[in-house]
Amino acid sequence: MGQKKDLTGSEKSKIVRYLAEGCSSLKIAKLLKRDHRTIKCFIQNSQQGRKKRVEKPRRKITAHELRKVKRAAAKMPLATSLAIFQSCNITGVPKSTRCAILRDMAKVRKAERRPPLNKTHKLKRQDWAKKYLKTDFSKVLWTDEMRVSLDGPDGWARGWIGKGQRAPVRLRRRQGGGGVLVCAGIIKDELVGPFRVEDGVKLNSQSYCQFLEDTFFKQWYRKKSASFKKNMIFMQDNAPSHASKYSTVWLARKGIKEEKLMTWPPCSPDLNPIENLWSIIKCEIYKEGKQYTSLNSVWEAVVAAARNVDGEQIKTLTESMDGRLLSVLAKKGGYIGR
Repeated sequence: MGQKKDLTGSEKSKIVRYLAEGCSSLKIAKLLKRDHRTIKCFIQNSQQGRKKRVEKPRRKITAHELRKVKRAAAKMPLATSLAIFQSCNITGVPKSTRCAILRDMAKVRKAERRPPLNKTHKLKRQDWAKKYLKTDFSKVLWTDEMRVSLDGPDGWARGWIGKGQRAPVRLRRRQGGGGVLVCAGIIKDELVGPFRVEDGVKLNSQSYCQFLEDTFFKQWYRKKSASFKKNMIFMQDNAPSHASKYSTVWLARKGIKEEKLMTWPPCSPDLNPIENLWSIIKCEIYKEGKQYTSLNSVWEAVVAAARNVDGEQIKTLTESMDGRLLSVLAKKGGYIGR
Protein backbone atom coordinates (compact mmCIF):
# COMPACT_ATOMS: atom_id res chain seq x y z
CA MET A 1 0.00 0.00 0.00
CA GLY A 2 1.35 3.41 -0.96
CA GLN A 3 2.06 6.09 1.59
CA LYS A 4 -0.84 8.46 2.31
CA LYS A 5 -0.46 12.13 1.43
CA ASP A 6 0.30 14.52 4.25
CA LEU A 7 -2.39 16.87 5.45
CA THR A 8 -2.57 20.07 3.46
CA GLY A 9 -2.59 23.50 5.03
CA SER A 10 -6.31 23.94 4.37
CA GLU A 11 -7.08 20.55 5.93
CA LYS A 12 -5.15 21.44 9.06
CA SER A 13 -7.09 24.72 9.32
CA LYS A 14 -10.38 22.82 8.99
CA ILE A 15 -9.36 20.37 11.74
CA VAL A 16 -8.68 23.24 14.12
CA ARG A 17 -12.02 24.82 13.25
CA TYR A 18 -13.95 21.55 13.69
CA LEU A 19 -12.28 20.94 17.07
CA ALA A 20 -13.32 24.41 18.19
CA GLU A 21 -16.90 23.52 17.20
CA GLY A 22 -16.74 20.39 19.43
CA CYS A 23 -16.41 17.75 16.71
CA SER A 24 -14.71 14.46 17.59
CA SER A 25 -11.65 13.20 15.71
CA LEU A 26 -13.75 10.41 14.16
CA LYS A 27 -16.32 12.88 12.82
CA ILE A 28 -13.55 15.14 11.46
CA ALA A 29 -12.03 12.14 9.66
CA LYS A 30 -15.37 11.43 7.98
CA LEU A 31 -15.88 15.08 7.02
CA LEU A 32 -12.42 15.36 5.46
CA LYS A 33 -12.50 11.78 4.08
CA ARG A 34 -9.15 11.06 5.68
CA ASP A 35 -7.92 8.16 7.79
CA HIS A 36 -8.89 8.46 11.47
CA ARG A 37 -5.33 7.69 12.60
CA THR A 38 -3.96 10.58 10.52
CA ILE A 39 -6.35 13.02 12.19
CA LYS A 40 -5.58 11.69 15.69
CA CYS A 41 -1.83 11.89 15.07
CA PHE A 42 -2.10 15.55 13.97
CA ILE A 43 -4.21 16.45 17.04
CA GLN A 44 -1.77 14.74 19.45
CA ASN A 45 1.26 16.45 17.89
CA SER A 46 -0.47 19.81 18.07
CA GLN A 47 -1.33 19.39 21.75
CA GLN A 48 2.24 18.48 22.68
CA GLY A 49 3.49 21.87 21.54
CA ARG A 50 6.99 22.81 20.51
CA LYS A 51 9.98 21.85 22.53
CA LYS A 52 11.99 24.71 23.89
CA ARG A 53 15.39 25.09 22.31
CA VAL A 54 18.20 24.65 24.76
CA GLU A 55 20.65 27.51 24.42
CA LYS A 56 24.18 26.25 24.10
CA PRO A 57 26.87 28.24 25.88
CA ARG A 58 28.68 30.42 23.34
CA ARG A 59 32.41 30.26 23.01
CA LYS A 60 34.17 33.34 24.37
CA ILE A 61 36.69 35.11 22.13
CA THR A 62 39.85 36.36 23.81
CA ALA A 63 41.59 39.65 22.98
CA HIS A 64 44.49 37.69 21.46
CA GLU A 65 42.09 35.81 19.15
CA LEU A 66 40.43 39.09 18.13
CA ARG A 67 43.80 40.43 17.01
CA LYS A 68 44.39 37.26 14.99
CA VAL A 69 40.97 37.63 13.33
CA LYS A 70 41.70 41.25 12.44
CA ARG A 71 45.02 40.32 10.81
CA ALA A 72 43.40 37.44 8.92
CA ALA A 73 40.59 39.68 7.62
CA ALA A 74 43.20 42.10 6.27
CA LYS A 75 45.15 39.31 4.56
CA MET A 76 42.08 37.53 3.13
CA PRO A 77 39.86 40.08 1.36
CA LEU A 78 36.44 38.76 0.24
CA ALA A 79 36.82 35.63 2.39
CA THR A 80 33.85 34.24 4.32
CA SER A 81 33.63 34.57 8.11
CA LEU A 82 34.13 30.81 8.43
CA ALA A 83 37.32 30.87 6.33
CA ILE A 84 38.73 33.77 8.36
CA PHE A 85 38.10 32.07 11.71
CA GLN A 86 39.38 28.71 10.47
CA SER A 87 42.64 30.35 9.34
CA CYS A 88 43.07 31.50 12.97
CA ASN A 89 42.30 27.99 14.30
CA ILE A 90 39.24 29.35 16.11
CA THR A 91 36.44 26.78 16.10
CA GLY A 92 33.03 26.42 17.70
CA VAL A 93 31.93 30.00 16.98
CA PRO A 94 28.44 30.30 15.41
CA LYS A 95 27.97 32.34 12.25
CA SER A 96 25.99 35.10 13.98
CA THR A 97 28.83 35.65 16.47
CA ARG A 98 31.49 35.57 13.74
CA CYS A 99 29.62 38.20 11.71
CA ALA A 100 29.02 40.39 14.77
CA ILE A 101 32.75 40.34 15.55
CA LEU A 102 33.76 41.09 11.96
CA ARG A 103 31.31 44.03 11.68
CA ASP A 104 33.39 45.91 14.26
CA MET A 105 36.54 45.63 12.16
CA ALA A 106 35.47 45.09 8.52
CA LYS A 107 32.74 45.65 5.94
CA VAL A 108 31.10 43.37 3.38
CA ARG A 109 32.01 44.77 -0.03
CA LYS A 110 32.07 43.63 -3.65
CA ALA A 111 35.31 43.08 -5.54
CA GLU A 112 36.64 46.07 -7.47
CA ARG A 113 35.90 45.85 -11.18
CA ARG A 114 38.62 48.31 -12.11
CA PRO A 115 42.07 46.85 -12.77
CA PRO A 116 44.65 47.45 -10.03
CA LEU A 117 47.15 50.25 -10.63
CA ASN A 118 50.84 49.56 -10.15
CA LYS A 119 53.58 52.17 -9.79
CA THR A 120 54.17 52.42 -13.55
CA HIS A 121 50.47 52.95 -14.24
CA LYS A 122 50.27 55.76 -11.69
CA LEU A 123 53.35 57.50 -13.08
CA LYS A 124 51.96 57.35 -16.63
CA ARG A 125 48.62 58.72 -15.46
CA GLN A 126 50.39 61.63 -13.76
CA ASP A 127 52.52 62.31 -16.85
CA TRP A 128 49.36 62.28 -19.00
CA ALA A 129 47.61 64.74 -16.68
CA LYS A 130 50.59 67.11 -16.75
CA LYS A 131 50.84 66.89 -20.55
CA TYR A 132 47.19 67.80 -21.19
CA LEU A 133 46.63 70.16 -18.26
CA LYS A 134 46.39 73.21 -20.55
CA THR A 135 44.44 71.48 -23.33
CA ASP A 136 41.17 72.89 -24.63
CA PHE A 137 39.02 69.80 -24.04
CA SER A 138 36.11 71.24 -26.03
CA LYS A 139 38.10 70.23 -29.12
CA VAL A 140 38.62 66.60 -28.04
CA LEU A 141 36.46 63.82 -29.50
CA TRP A 142 36.14 61.20 -26.74
CA THR A 143 35.30 57.74 -28.13
CA ASP A 144 34.58 54.35 -26.63
CA GLU A 145 32.61 51.11 -27.07
CA MET A 146 29.91 49.60 -24.86
CA ARG A 147 28.27 46.18 -24.98
CA VAL A 148 24.59 45.92 -24.04
CA SER A 149 22.82 42.63 -23.34
CA LEU A 150 19.16 41.64 -23.38
CA ASP A 151 18.92 41.42 -19.60
CA GLY A 152 21.23 44.15 -18.34
CA PRO A 153 24.03 43.92 -15.76
CA ASP A 154 23.63 41.46 -12.87
CA GLY A 155 21.91 42.83 -9.80
CA TRP A 156 19.92 45.56 -11.59
CA ALA A 157 16.59 43.70 -11.34
CA ARG A 158 15.83 44.82 -7.79
CA GLY A 159 13.48 47.46 -6.49
CA TRP A 160 10.67 48.23 -4.09
CA ILE A 161 7.52 46.11 -4.32
CA GLY A 162 4.31 47.34 -2.69
CA LYS A 163 2.71 45.26 0.04
CA GLY A 164 0.30 42.73 -1.38
CA GLN A 165 1.96 42.89 -4.82
CA ARG A 166 3.97 40.12 -6.42
CA ALA A 167 7.38 40.69 -7.93
CA PRO A 168 7.29 40.57 -11.76
CA VAL A 169 8.56 37.41 -13.42
CA ARG A 170 12.07 37.76 -14.88
CA LEU A 171 13.05 35.79 -17.98
CA ARG A 172 15.95 33.37 -17.69
CA ARG A 173 17.97 32.38 -20.73
CA ARG A 174 20.19 29.34 -20.98
CA GLN A 175 22.60 30.87 -23.49
CA GLY A 176 22.47 34.51 -22.34
CA GLY A 177 20.90 35.86 -25.55
CA GLY A 178 24.01 37.66 -26.80
CA GLY A 179 24.49 41.42 -26.97
CA VAL A 180 25.08 44.46 -29.14
CA LEU A 181 28.37 46.34 -29.36
CA VAL A 182 27.78 50.09 -29.49
CA CYS A 183 30.29 52.83 -30.33
CA ALA A 184 29.90 56.57 -29.86
CA GLY A 185 31.80 59.79 -29.27
CA ILE A 186 31.24 63.07 -27.48
CA ILE A 187 32.81 66.46 -28.19
CA LYS A 188 31.93 69.69 -26.42
CA ASP A 189 28.09 69.45 -26.25
CA GLU A 190 27.61 67.07 -29.20
CA LEU A 191 26.93 63.32 -29.25
CA VAL A 192 28.42 61.51 -32.24
CA GLY A 193 26.46 58.31 -32.83
CA PRO A 194 25.66 55.91 -31.40
CA PHE A 195 26.79 53.42 -34.04
CA ARG A 196 26.13 49.70 -34.00
CA VAL A 197 28.86 47.18 -34.76
CA GLU A 198 27.53 44.49 -37.08
CA ASP A 199 26.57 41.32 -35.21
CA GLY A 200 29.27 38.66 -35.29
CA VAL A 201 32.06 41.10 -36.27
CA LYS A 202 35.14 40.93 -34.07
CA LEU A 203 36.94 44.27 -33.94
CA ASN A 204 40.54 43.65 -34.99
CA SER A 205 42.71 46.40 -36.49
CA GLN A 206 41.29 46.06 -40.01
CA SER A 207 37.61 45.83 -39.03
CA TYR A 208 38.02 48.65 -36.50
CA CYS A 209 39.43 51.02 -39.12
CA GLN A 210 36.73 50.04 -41.58
CA PHE A 211 34.11 50.69 -38.92
CA LEU A 212 35.57 54.17 -38.27
CA GLU A 213 35.49 54.86 -42.00
CA ASP A 214 31.84 53.83 -42.38
CA THR A 215 30.60 55.67 -39.26
CA PHE A 216 32.66 58.46 -37.73
CA PHE A 217 34.34 59.63 -40.92
CA LYS A 218 31.61 59.21 -43.57
CA GLN A 219 28.65 60.17 -41.39
CA TRP A 220 30.17 62.91 -39.24
CA TYR A 221 33.78 64.00 -39.80
CA ARG A 222 33.49 64.77 -43.52
CA LYS A 223 30.69 67.25 -42.84
CA LYS A 224 32.85 69.39 -40.57
CA SER A 225 34.71 72.52 -41.62
CA ALA A 226 38.43 72.63 -42.37
CA SER A 227 39.12 74.73 -39.24
CA PHE A 228 37.30 72.16 -37.08
CA LYS A 229 39.32 69.28 -38.58
CA LYS A 230 42.53 71.22 -38.03
CA ASN A 231 41.92 71.68 -34.30
CA MET A 232 40.13 68.44 -33.39
CA ILE A 233 41.96 65.92 -31.17
CA PHE A 234 40.93 62.26 -31.45
CA MET A 235 40.87 60.16 -28.28
CA GLN A 236 40.68 56.36 -28.10
CA ASP A 237 41.73 53.91 -25.41
CA ASN A 238 44.55 51.35 -25.61
CA ALA A 239 42.53 48.37 -26.85
CA PRO A 240 44.71 46.19 -29.12
CA SER A 241 42.70 47.08 -32.23
CA HIS A 242 43.08 50.81 -31.41
CA ALA A 243 46.74 50.96 -30.49
CA SER A 244 48.08 48.64 -33.21
CA LYS A 245 50.54 49.87 -35.83
CA TYR A 246 47.97 49.24 -38.57
CA SER A 247 45.37 51.50 -36.90
CA THR A 248 47.93 54.20 -36.11
CA VAL A 249 49.12 54.34 -39.74
CA TRP A 250 45.52 54.33 -41.01
CA LEU A 251 44.55 57.26 -38.77
CA ALA A 252 47.70 59.13 -39.85
CA ARG A 253 46.55 58.87 -43.46
CA LYS A 254 43.31 60.52 -42.33
CA GLY A 255 45.30 63.40 -40.86
CA ILE A 256 44.97 62.24 -37.25
CA LYS A 257 48.54 61.93 -36.03
CA GLU A 258 51.05 63.37 -33.58
CA GLU A 259 49.31 65.98 -31.39
CA LYS A 260 45.95 65.33 -33.04
CA LEU A 261 45.91 61.77 -31.67
CA MET A 262 45.74 61.84 -27.88
CA THR A 263 48.03 59.45 -26.05
CA TRP A 264 46.14 57.48 -23.43
CA PRO A 265 47.43 56.17 -20.08
CA PRO A 266 46.92 52.49 -19.21
CA CYS A 267 44.02 51.31 -17.01
CA SER A 268 42.20 54.65 -17.12
CA PRO A 269 38.48 54.23 -17.84
CA ASP A 270 37.79 56.72 -15.04
CA LEU A 271 39.41 59.51 -17.08
CA ASN A 272 37.16 59.07 -20.13
CA PRO A 273 33.98 61.18 -19.74
CA ILE A 274 32.04 59.01 -22.20
CA GLU A 275 32.02 56.24 -19.58
CA ASN A 276 29.54 58.41 -17.66
CA LEU A 277 27.39 58.64 -20.79
CA TRP A 278 27.26 54.84 -20.92
CA SER A 279 26.03 54.82 -17.32
CA ILE A 280 23.25 57.29 -18.17
CA ILE A 281 22.12 55.19 -21.14
CA LYS A 282 22.23 51.89 -19.24
CA CYS A 283 20.23 53.32 -16.34
CA GLU A 284 17.60 54.41 -18.83
CA ILE A 285 17.31 51.23 -20.91
CA TYR A 286 17.35 48.87 -17.91
CA LYS A 287 15.20 50.89 -15.51
CA GLU A 288 12.62 48.93 -13.52
CA GLY A 289 14.37 45.68 -14.45
CA LYS A 290 13.56 46.04 -18.15
CA GLN A 291 14.43 43.05 -20.36
CA TYR A 292 14.47 42.67 -24.13
CA THR A 293 13.51 39.82 -26.44
CA SER A 294 15.76 40.62 -29.41
CA LEU A 295 19.01 42.41 -30.24
CA ASN A 296 17.14 44.87 -32.47
CA SER A 297 14.84 45.90 -29.62
CA VAL A 298 17.73 46.60 -27.22
CA TRP A 299 19.52 48.56 -29.97
CA GLU A 300 16.39 50.67 -30.55
CA ALA A 301 16.27 51.34 -26.79
CA VAL A 302 19.90 52.52 -26.87
CA VAL A 303 19.17 54.91 -29.76
CA ALA A 304 16.08 56.29 -27.98
CA ALA A 305 17.99 56.78 -24.71
CA ALA A 306 20.85 58.51 -26.54
CA ARG A 307 18.42 60.95 -28.17
CA ASN A 308 17.13 61.91 -24.72
CA VAL A 309 20.61 62.96 -23.57
CA ASP A 310 20.70 66.72 -24.15
CA GLY A 311 23.67 68.91 -24.99
CA GLU A 312 23.94 70.31 -21.46
CA GLN A 313 24.52 66.85 -20.00
CA ILE A 314 27.25 66.15 -22.56
CA LYS A 315 28.80 69.56 -21.96
CA THR A 316 28.92 68.84 -18.23
CA LEU A 317 30.84 65.63 -18.94
CA THR A 318 33.38 67.18 -21.31
CA GLU A 319 33.90 70.19 -19.02
CA SER A 320 34.70 67.86 -16.13
CA MET A 321 38.09 67.00 -17.62
CA ASP A 322 40.01 69.84 -15.94
CA GLY A 323 38.79 68.60 -12.57
CA ARG A 324 39.66 64.99 -13.43
CA LEU A 325 43.24 65.91 -14.31
CA LEU A 326 43.67 67.84 -11.06
CA SER A 327 42.23 64.88 -9.12
CA VAL A 328 44.70 62.48 -10.76
CA LEU A 329 47.60 64.72 -9.75
CA ALA A 330 46.21 65.16 -6.23
CA LYS A 331 45.88 61.37 -5.85
CA LYS A 332 49.37 60.81 -7.31
CA GLY A 333 48.03 58.82 -10.24
CA GLY A 334 45.37 56.89 -8.29
CA TYR A 335 41.81 56.29 -9.40
CA ILE A 336 39.34 59.16 -9.18
CA GLY A 337 35.64 58.92 -8.49
CA ARG A 338 33.41 59.02 -11.59
